[in-house]
Amino acid sequence: MESTELAELAAFAAVAKHLSFRQAATERGTSSSAMSHSIRSLETRVGVRLFHRTTRSVSLTEAGEMLFARLSPALMDMRAAVDDLNSFRATPFGTVRINVPNSIAPFVLGDAMEALLKGNPGLKLEVVATDSLIDIVEEGYDAGIRFGERLSQDMIAVRIKSSFRFTVVGSPSYFAGKQMPIAPYELKHHTCIRYAFPSGTIFNWEFFKNGEIVRVEVNGQLTVDSQELMVDAAARGLGLAYVWEDRAAPYLRDGRLTACLEDWCAVEEGLFLYFPSRRHQSAGLRALIEAMKA
Repeated sequence: MESTELAELAAFAAVAKHLSFRQAATERGTSSSAMSHSIRSLETRVGVRLFHRTTRSVSLTEAGEMLFARLSPALMDMRAAVDDLNSFRATPFGTVRINVPNSIAPFVLGDAMEALLKGNPGLKLEVVATDSLIDIVEEGYDAGIRFGERLSQDMIAVRIKSSFRFTVVGSPSYFAGKQMPIAPYELKHHTCIRYAFPSGTIFNWEFFKNGEIVRVEVNGQLTVDSQELMVDAAARGLGLAYVWEDRAAPYLRDGRLTACLEDWCAVEEGLFLYFPSRRHQSAGLRALIEAMKA
């Protein structure tokens, strides 16, 4: 098979996976017009339409679905064969794509990224930070990071951090003239900064003490989709924030924020790097796992 045919088939597989020429082009490191040209060339060569295209959507034809089903395992085997060449190299090469919650990304990736990339100059790391719950297989990621209770059973999980902890914080100016809450039910008397997931769902604050779990639906004027914004707003006296303790730490150290309800803020479940159990484990992914474990 000629290189042009292989390139067209790879382009087809990328578009079929994402059902988007733009996303496929991003994955392949090319332009949408180049992807469209490859697909038109492939369809002309095989004499069959592989995609239904409209101005708003892309979908596979019956022939396209058949080709994608047959082609995907073959391309995966080819990638695995190329990756096996890493055993003859001093360090791995290629690209590893990882998905991580935006709210905790800086606290779990910093040291690992530095060690991984400096120790493996032939390796590229693509990190997408989002608090949306996604299917890493469907979206084409090599691995993801989540808390243990959110993992599906068909994934291999490697613990990478023992625990995270939430804390409730407010500024001295906010607490001036107010009594600090000593139990979660007292939050109804306070202005709170709410957090919204990308889906629009509002995150309820969760507390634990002496075997009792308490979930509180807080109220306030401000709703944000970023813990960084929550901390900044709390430091400006706009209300109480419920955030990762690591994110609030600089503000707590210099006195811009004060913690409360600390005896109700339990340690969270450990954090895990996870990846599909049935997928070929590339040398790059193995290097990432070791860096995260270290």
